[in-house]
Amino acid sequence: MAGVTNVAFRTLCRELELATSGTVSGLYVCEMVTARALAERHPTTLHMTAFSPEESPRSLQLYSVDPETTYRAAKMVVDENLADHIDMNFGCPVPKVTRNGGGAALPYKRRLFGQIVKAAVAATENTEIPVTVKFRVGIDDDHHTHLDAGAIAEAEGAAAVALHARTASQRYSGTADWSQIAALKNHVTTIPVLGNGDIFDATDAVAMMEQTGCDGVVIGRGCLGRPWLFAELSAVFNGQTIPEPPNLGQVTDIMRRHAELLVDHFGEDKALRDMRKHIAWYLHGFPAGGDVRRALALVRTRAELDTLLNQLDQTAPFPDGGNGPRGRQGSPAKVSLPDGWLNDPDDCTVPSAADVMHSGG
Repeated sequence: MAGVTNVAFRTLCRELELATSGTVSGLYVCEMVTARALAERHPTTLHMTAFSPEESPRSLQLYSVDPETTYRAAKMVVDENLADHIDMNFGCPVPKVTRNGGGAALPYKRRLFGQIVKAAVAATENTEIPVTVKFRVGIDDDHHTHLDAGAIAEAEGAAAVALHARTASQRYSGTADWSQIAALKNHVTTIPVLGNGDIFDATDAVAMMEQTGCDGVVIGRGCLGRPWLFAELSAVFNGQTIPEPPNLGQVTDIMRRHAELLVDHFGEDKALRDMRKHIAWYLHGFPAGGDVRRALALVRTRAELDTLLNQLDQTAPFPDGGNGPRGRQGSPAKVSLPDGWLNDPDDCTVPSAADVMHSGG
């Protein structure tokens, strides 16, 4: 997720899973980078592709609208040993992306979508780097694309597909329609189908797999402020007892470690500014008090963070109902699209304004 799944957060999630289950079975994907920015070696993008020495496999999430640029970026991953896995993201519903024909808008253009997937697979041919593809149900309820997208990705050599069971017009509002995951699983039969949407605890993951028959789950917003979710998932999938959720003292320890890792990656000033949004997610439902919360929202140093966290009730239990969604849910809205975008699903013209230089959504 943009601005979240950097090397610091991924390291934290892996550490918590390892501490609980003694192994790391999850695949932790870096935040989205654009193919063009990667191929042109944009410094910020290259920094976003950092992986820790212990991280294996290294999973790089790629956004693209152009087959040629996709090939260049994927070939760079191969030639320079940048990652062990490429995940193509066609699920972003953000208006600034879809209005230019990118993200969740792009699978509507079936031929262009296929050419992009084909380019990534071709660049990784004769390597052990798999290419997976993530997308949404479609643009809106009148324009579903997931069954075609799944079949195209399967035909072009993708190793797996993942479906966020919402349309772009839903954004993150309402409820994910898991029945669409089941439909995709029935439609795509030769590669794994993964499900995404409304998994906020381990029991949600089990329920999704039982209801849809999907081969695995993809976690997004469910881990915001809950990086221990992957430890819970590891436990349930390995037949172990799901650990008790942490109390506030344990959460503050996790927050301190998160800040430490962010400082290593960004330096203290940017790290603590980045940490502020995580603090709000971590403290969701916990008793903290308005004054402390306001001070934490402006925290600037690790020392200041430590002082403020010490003011919290370390014995406070994890709140009832604390596993709900964090972050902005938004509300359904008409999807911003380029003029005439829906006229011809077979048009394979590359959207001229969508291949932006910056990465991260």
